[in-house]
Amino acid sequence: MRVGAHVSIAGGVDNAVENELDVGGNCGQIFTHSPQVWQDPNIGDDEAELFRDGTAAELDGPWVIHSSYLVNLCTPKDDLREKSVDSMQKEVDAAAKLDIPYVNVHLGAHTGAGVEQGLDNAVSALDELDVPEGVTVLVESDAGSGTKLGGDFEHLGYVIAESEQDLDICLDTAHAFAAGYDLSTPAGVAETFEELDDVVGAEHLACVHLNDSKHECGTNKDEHAHIGEGLIGEDGMRAFVNHDAIVENDVPLVLETPNEDGKGFAWNIERVRDLRSA
Repeated sequence: MRVGAHVSIAGGVDNAVENELDVGGNCGQIFTHSPQVWQDPNIGDDEAELFRDGTAAELDGPWVIHSSYLVNLCTPKDDLREKSVDSMQKEVDAAAKLDIPYVNVHLGAHTGAGVEQGLDNAVSALDELDVPEGVTVLVESDAGSGTKLGGDFEHLGYVIAESEQDLDICLDTAHAFAAGYDLSTPAGVAETFEELDDVVGAEHLACVHLNDSKHECGTNKDEHAHIGEGLIGEDGMRAFVNHDAIVENDVPLVLETPNEDGKGFAWNIERVRDLRSA
């Protein structure tokens, strides 16, 4: 099973490899810079080589780059769109430099432009990217609050179908649960995967952000909990990690769980492995 966590690159991106090993992961996710500001990745050739060599020697992979939180592909504002496209271009270029196959991005918010226009804005923004060979942009499912898009699987399916890029998706379990997809029971998990396959296509599920939720299904509240200890719960998480769509396709599971109550990534990764074997 490929399971890991979002780890720090403090001190150099090559440090992410050791940070992943320290929590027991064999794949993972990084930011190339602070996600709260407009900033270019600043990755030197030497640290990139150390990262690539360390990954090849120590991890199963894959890595995922998570784009800046400021990126808004759905925006009707020209200046924000330009910044978002520029930021994404630099992220996919950084991914190519690091031999990372995926760059993950939220669609963003239409901020009053409407759902259809917002989705079309996202498609056209994505189509502006010159994505290097070997890199795929993943559109992440969202919790769906306010005017944010991506909470409905139909949003993801529309962007996948309309874009000229070869896109895939990253399904965040806490986001999907918050958006109204009930993952708390085996029946709910099965129904969710069936709908995902019908609307998006199971072949487009390239990565999962595996997180439990501190809030009820359908609340649009995005707050992550320890695996099996939130409102998705043990039964739902067990059904999810053992579902054929995950197991047979060896979909990588990347955790963004909290560090609290004496439990961090290492505890949660071990919990996932226990649930897979249960």
